[in-house]
Amino acid sequence: MEHSLPRSAGASTVLLGGRLLLSAIFLHEGATLALNFNATAQAFARLGLELPVAIGVILLQLAAGFSVAAGLATRLGAAALGTFCLLTALLFHTDFASQNELLHFEKDFAIAGGMFVLAISGAGALSIDAVLKRNCAAPIAALL
Repeated sequence: MEHSLPRSAGASTVLLGGRLLLSAIFLHEGATLALNFNATAQAFARLGLELPVAIGVILLQLAAGFSVAAGLATRLGAAALGTFCLLTALLFHTDFASQNELLHFEKDFAIAGGMFVLAISGAGALSIDAVLKRNCAAPIAALL
């Protein structure tokens, strides 16, 4: 069920740009982690995290990042990345005595906010979701 008002072509273009900007960090980071997998596994191990967690993070960043960028199952991808950012901030960036950690905490919260807004607003007219919504049966279109 669409909860947003109709958008102008300009608003749809801005929404597309916002989706691309929000997704870029996750696509870049996911690709970097995947391409440097041994270093990634070692870094996660130093944090006390097992290999399946590293693989899950890579898959989440790439799949949900693509979801947001392409506008395919955007609400789900954005909600997943927003939740990921909140958890990352709360679990790994709480040493507020460090200005760098505080900055990461604040950035994660800001990105989460953008993702949650996107999860509510939907991908907009310039998305795969919009194409599917126009061409799918009502029960499926209601999920997009």
